[in-house]
Amino acid sequence: MDRYPPIADHGLVGDLQTAALVSSQGVVDWFAAPRFDSPSVFASLLDHDRGGYFLFAPESRNTTCKQLYYPDTAVLVTRFMSPDGVGEVFDCMPPDRTGTPTDRHVLIRGVRAVRGTVRFALECRPRFDYGRAAHRLDLRDGTATFRAPHADAWLQSTFPLRQDGTDVRGEVTLRTDEVAAAVFTVGGPAGDPPPPVTADRVLERFWEVVDFWQDWVRSSRYRGRWPGVVHRSAITLKLLTYAPTGAPVAAATMGLPEQIGGERNWDYRYTWVRDGSLSVRALLDLGFAEEAARFTRWLGDRLQAREGVDGEPLQIMYRVDGDPEVPEEVLSHLEGYRGSYPVRLGNAAADQLQLDIYGEALYALSEGREVTAGGSYHGWKNVARTLDWLADSWDRPDEGIWETRGGRRDFTFSRVMAWVALDRGLRMAREHSRPADAPRWTAARDAILEQVMERGWNAREQALVQHYGSDVLDASLLLVPRVGFLAPRTLSWLSTLDAMERTLVSDSLVYRYDPAASPDGLRGSEGTFSLCTFLYVDALARAGRIRPARYAFEKMQTYANHVGLFAEEIGPSGEQLGNFPQAFTHLSLIMAATTLDDALDQQRV
Repeated sequence: MDRYPPIADHGLVGDLQTAALVSSQGVVDWFAAPRFDSPSVFASLLDHDRGGYFLFAPESRNTTCKQLYYPDTAVLVTRFMSPDGVGEVFDCMPPDRTGTPTDRHVLIRGVRAVRGTVRFALECRPRFDYGRAAHRLDLRDGTATFRAPHADAWLQSTFPLRQDGTDVRGEVTLRTDEVAAAVFTVGGPAGDPPPPVTADRVLERFWEVVDFWQDWVRSSRYRGRWPGVVHRSAITLKLLTYAPTGAPVAAATMGLPEQIGGERNWDYRYTWVRDGSLSVRALLDLGFAEEAARFTRWLGDRLQAREGVDGEPLQIMYRVDGDPEVPEEVLSHLEGYRGSYPVRLGNAAADQLQLDIYGEALYALSEGREVTAGGSYHGWKNVARTLDWLADSWDRPDEGIWETRGGRRDFTFSRVMAWVALDRGLRMAREHSRPADAPRWTAARDAILEQVMERGWNAREQALVQHYGSDVLDASLLLVPRVGFLAPRTLSWLSTLDAMERTLVSDSLVYRYDPAASPDGLRGSEGTFSLCTFLYVDALARAGRIRPARYAFEKMQTYANHVGLFAEEIGPSGEQLGNFPQAFTHLSLIMAATTLDDALDQQRV
């Protein structure tokens, strides 16, 4: 196996409380439990020697590997083609149907010979707590029990296992249509072992998982031109959502670099108010109102928790259970993906001031009629209290949407989204007849618009710029026409779009900004930001530039990995970079697809 396969060389499986990455070589090289933000059990993607992994693949080295998802599901199938035969590994995790947190999670790995004879090898080498906790092995009666200080795990198989130090190995030879399986279960310390494993029961559970996901996808109302990529993005957003609270994480992983060997290596396994709010908008566009409603309740709980407390009503990110504590530390014992050090656990950006989050939150709440119509009086009071605070607090520097570590500035995008928050708050109060300090909110909203157009506008660039007094372009402002701050075909917006195309766009791929022109407090560079590319498609379509919008959208699909997943960024050679898969990218894909569908439909009228 490769020590460090490409970031994109993976599929994602999960049970709606946590998730695992499986490489096209049949290796589970990332898995944290019991939650997305818990310590890892397998993390060889961050350190091949110390992180731990679970390999289940043919022994033959002379194989060709292919990977796909079973249609409209989160069941991953890895196919291996060799001179002796063709084999398949299917990976899945039974999804949470209860909405109750549990410390027990099951990864099912089945193997089958499709043609000829295939000999499969298994290696299971867990390394608990990011490789910091030693474990003991007890192998008896066909079950390997791994005991660590704060967790136990069990590996059960339909074929013999043997001890390899504190790890296990095994082999099984299958002929056409024969099936074998290995089931890895992780749970709390001193738990009871799972029931025995049989191939028939594993196949039953496989079909149960298939039915769950296909039933969910059938509830989509998307009837546009790209059902495959849109529904794959929707499934990915669902996989990245913690079912007990409805809170989506930004990505399944931590520490994957934005530049190989660089220091931009962040922990994205938390819930950002911004990302979660825009996920609500994307899922509502597809008809998934239940997921949107659950996040809305989670967001309301965060506002309620700050009632009567001085300072900002919201933190920019939380743990999936709403805990605001996400202190950052460096895991100094891990070398990082291909030497990309440091590997950071937690995220210090949680303490930043980012005023745009109120705009994204109110944008999602106001646009989601299915969500807001039945909102409670007390929930509205929390929203109104937040907008009262924002009306007094919007005019100050912050760290901005990109969480730079170069100090606070008067970011134009933060002002735009503060305008959105107040504008949508006024609409909601009017449409739902809720009490509001309308004069106060209106005065603040109008003052923001005037300030942005006076101080955020650069006459030389003929564009809105990243922050007041600069000439740096910023792709976050591609959201301006979508949220209604400027109409999509006004001269001021079209000239801004033209300026971005000259400066930030490279063969339809879009950079967030130029770090050399706007230092962000970090060394190194980064690739193009996939979220921004899809926002660019959205903005082009709204501006009536339909042909380049569609071409850019289709070209972007060529950067998806083999199963339709995107990381955070695209590097200089088309490689995917950053944490994987990233919710931001997939939600913006849905937004771009639905906008482009509407524009193409109108063009035909």
